[in-house]
Amino acid sequence: MQQRPLSRTGREVSAIGLGTWQLGADWGDVSEDDARAVLEASADSGVTLFDTADVYGDGRSEQIIGAFLKSRADAGITVATKMGRREDQVPENYVMENFRGWLDRSRRLLDTETLDLVQLHCPPSAVIDDDATWDSLDQLVSEGVIAAYGASVETMDQALSALRRPNLTNLQIIFNPFRLKPLDEVLPLAAEKNVAVFARVPLASGLLSGKYTADTTFAENDHRSYNRNGEAFDKGETFSGVPFDEGVAAADELKASLPEGVTLPAATLAWIASRPGVTAVIPGARSVQQAASNAAAGDLLDGGFDLEAFDALVRDVYDRRLRAEIHPQW
Repeated sequence: MQQRPLSRTGREVSAIGLGTWQLGADWGDVSEDDARAVLEASADSGVTLFDTADVYGDGRSEQIIGAFLKSRADAGITVATKMGRREDQVPENYVMENFRGWLDRSRRLLDTETLDLVQLHCPPSAVIDDDATWDSLDQLVSEGVIAAYGASVETMDQALSALRRPNLTNLQIIFNPFRLKPLDEVLPLAAEKNVAVFARVPLASGLLSGKYTADTTFAENDHRSYNRNGEAFDKGETFSGVPFDEGVAAADELKASLPEGVTLPAATLAWIASRPGVTAVIPGARSVQQAASNAAAGDLLDGGFDLEAFDALVRDVYDRRLRAEIHPQW
């Protein structure tokens, strides 16, 4: 597994990380034993980046990770958590008093004095644009509450605003074959600023697994059922905002192009991780098999698969099927 610098922190993280939203909630039920097995399989496969948030299962994801790391302290895992969605997402809630409360809770659940990396969790644009936000984060670094900070964002404008901050360590943004807009400005600027980029929702909520048909259904408590049109949160977080039927058709076209032995998820994850400016891609996993398969995609970065030919197809499918609807958004 390739290990890449995490901006200026002196740490390295794996090119294929692990997103742990699935271990909390909103994807159906995952038992604690299954969640721990996913963490074990990922670490055993060379994954050294776990991405979580204080609201994933109301802290369940952080707690499971914290317990796991007590038994695997030598695994070299960097935990990137997020804060800012435990209260209403309005600018007046993004203040130091709340930051301290949220972070104290995360430190307790993760069982650590200093959090490796804390990301603002898709806050309003006004929060990203406000100098006071970043002054508070700088203060928390100086106190040793957090070692570094970044931001997870929804839009390109938010990303570009965050990238103007000199002490930003990472930027987390949706980037996959169905969401190519970060290629225009965000990834080049992040590379110029030496800011790590974590690509989230890399498989478009499973559309790019290549396993779905137009008739596929999901559990009632799965956001892929209840948030298709943004009923609960930004619709771009579900299937990357792509209409389900069109996403299935686009995924089928990409899948049909692949050589024998290369799966669509592996090709997708390797393609994302190979794009200039991307430090890590953070797919989720609900099973040991998924975790191991995701990590194995890192092998494609070292040869044996024509990533540039796949890149050309990705851009062609996006331009024909998705650009007109998706590119003007976010």
